[in-house]
Amino acid sequence: MAKHPNNSIEVSEEGGVRYLHFSVDWIQGAMRIARPNALELAYTREMMAGLLLRQAPWPREALLIGLGAGSLAKYIYHKQPATKITVIEIDPQVEIIARLHFKLPDDPLRLRIIIGDGAHYMLEDGRKFDAILVDGFDKSGRAGVLDTLPFYQACRSRLTDNGLLAVNLLGHSRGFKASTERIASAFDGRSLVLPPCGSGNAIAFATGGDPVDVTLEQLISRAEQINKASGLNLTPTIERLQSSETLFQDRLLI
Repeated sequence: MAKHPNNSIEVSEEGGVRYLHFSVDWIQGAMRIARPNALELAYTREMMAGLLLRQAPWPREALLIGLGAGSLAKYIYHKQPATKITVIEIDPQVEIIARLHFKLPDDPLRLRIIIGDGAHYMLEDGRKFDAILVDGFDKSGRAGVLDTLPFYQACRSRLTDNGLLAVNLLGHSRGFKASTERIASAFDGRSLVLPPCGSGNAIAFATGGDPVDVTLEQLISRAEQINKASGLNLTPTIERLQSSETLFQDRLLI
């Protein structure tokens, strides 16, 4: 049985934005009240950058480890209507608050919420996913077992051939370099860490299946299509990839 974290969960509002906190100064999620299904925080937009790396329609099946305010679940639910979503959340209070205060949809046919331990789920269930998004922290900003080599290896085993893993890392933390090395080790070096966004979050992507080989022209074209279809602007992500010299001869390769 999963041990529920002893989180003191709070909800606040400021400037038309509702925030979820696990501690006074630790923002776990946010929702702009006028646009409840948009991705308010920059790092959540970066978590969806896999849409630039795979050809649409993608993903068909998505697994989210960590619910928070439900931002990623809501975006995928409303903007990717062909995608089925499974969310693993260890704290039942988080699901309740997401439904009461952050407009989490109630549609178990497309959005399945499982209260349990994400690491245990990865080891116990054999179902495969096109996208696995990991965003799980405790009130002190620690990922615990969700940032270990066995966990990342389990994630790799649960991806389809065109699957991608996306992990939210704290770029300013002392363990950041070790985290990126564990991901690279689990995926035989086939990983990419985006340059940290303004909040300090850095999103890592990895695949063990079909190669990611996308030209800059394709990235720009896909970003335009995504923006037109869903309002998600991933152009800043592409610009930071260019400025960080992550592209090789105007290609992104993983």
